[in-house]
Amino acid sequence: MSAAVPPAVDPAVAEEMAREAAAWCALHGLVVGDRADPRSATVPGVGLVHAPFALLPAHLPEPFWRQACELAPIFNELVDRVSLDGKFLQDSLSKTRQVDDFTSRLLEIHRKMIEINKEENIRLGLHRSDYMLDSETSSLLQIELNTISASFSGLGPLVSELHRTLMNQHGHLLSLEPKRVPGNAASSKFAEALARAWAEFNVDSAIVLMIVQPEERNMYDQYWITKHLKESHGVTTIRKTLSQVEAEGQVLPDGSLLVDGKKVAVVYYRAGYTPNDYPSEAEWSARLLIEQSSAVKCPSISYHLVGTKKIQQELAKPNVLERFLENKEDIAKLRKCFAGLWSLDDEGIIKTAIEKPELFVLKPQREGGGNNIYGLDLQETLTRLQKEGGDALAAYILMQRIFPKASHSYLVRGGICHEGLAISELGIYGAYLRNKDKVVINDQSGYLMRTKVSSSDEGGVAAGFAVLDSLYLTDK
Repeated sequence: MSAAVPPAVDPAVAEEMAREAAAWCALHGLVVGDRADPRSATVPGVGLVHAPFALLPAHLPEPFWRQACELAPIFNELVDRVSLDGKFLQDSLSKTRQVDDFTSRLLEIHRKMIEINKEENIRLGLHRSDYMLDSETSSLLQIELNTISASFSGLGPLVSELHRTLMNQHGHLLSLEPKRVPGNAASSKFAEALARAWAEFNVDSAIVLMIVQPEERNMYDQYWITKHLKESHGVTTIRKTLSQVEAEGQVLPDGSLLVDGKKVAVVYYRAGYTPNDYPSEAEWSARLLIEQSSAVKCPSISYHLVGTKKIQQELAKPNVLERFLENKEDIAKLRKCFAGLWSLDDEGIIKTAIEKPELFVLKPQREGGGNNIYGLDLQETLTRLQKEGGDALAAYILMQRIFPKASHSYLVRGGICHEGLAISELGIYGAYLRNKDKVVINDQSGYLMRTKVSSSDEGGVAAGFAVLDSLYLTDK
């Protein structure tokens, strides 16, 4: 993947296109809350700015695109299969729980559900698997699999639309064909999956409960899903924080979850993936309450745990995928996209990483961008953890560093067009819905491209390092 802009684009033309594009964003809802306005994260419609975007799409050879799309339903099924093996999840994360309080609390809720033999007949997963194209090996390698709060399914499709619009208007200058930007229906596909789960729950008066952070500048990404749910499926969504659920929620003897007096069919988490989302016991109490109810959870506690870095690393070990999947071709496809992953009980790999830190990334059990450790920091952290001894190393995994090819790009943030070398990451959304033995949905559901200045190590757009992008398919 390379965020390629044809060199023929004159900087003055790029500036003009950036102004047009920023106006298009405002007219089409490709917006986020403005950090400069304190109310922008709590009051809808206040303090909006265009979402940061790449002026033109990242280039990707079509075979890699097809490979990534083919993987989505296989990963969906893998998440479901692994989630059913409570012992595997508890055992694999047993060391992590001793040094990571957040993982420990999630495992505690999971253990309680195992003890009461909690049935989850309707299982809904809205996932995103992230990849980079490694220039050293010319292979598409997975960065991570997100099983909770996979963001930007609302805004991502708008960037594809923006890029097609710019190509249509400036085609004579760009030599780019709009039809090579793949269609992206992520927001309507996610809304459809939520609506189908609501229909399987089969209570007409029930609602979808979206769990949100108390302050959320990315609320418009979420409101796109809400809009599709109401307009296309007639389903009402309410937004609540975990602390509001604790105050207003109850589980009836029959298992029904009531929040603010309304029966909940589906709980869709857009929060709850980071320790910051649980500042007090109230939030943990709400998470447990939801898990004990009969509402469909997206994700359930077991789906959430499958998305941890440690489980990603366990699944990459020899013969582990075979525990969960029978199809040898599917297993081979998954293995092909796995980067090198190691737990830190391997002294040899720690030694190598300290000697050559530039070849590795140190990852803690955290979602949401801004957490990975690189270079000299990685060297220092590993050396310190080794000296401390004990189980401190279990809070991390080590991953092969992927080296995508950097290309010339224009990135637009806050109305300013920045020119520079950039690298891109492809996220493929997947939707999975099963009711007992019936698989209702198992699909690839659109994509997300993120592009960042190549000197930035982290990939999270909301964390402020990257911009939203789309995809331009090339023959090779």
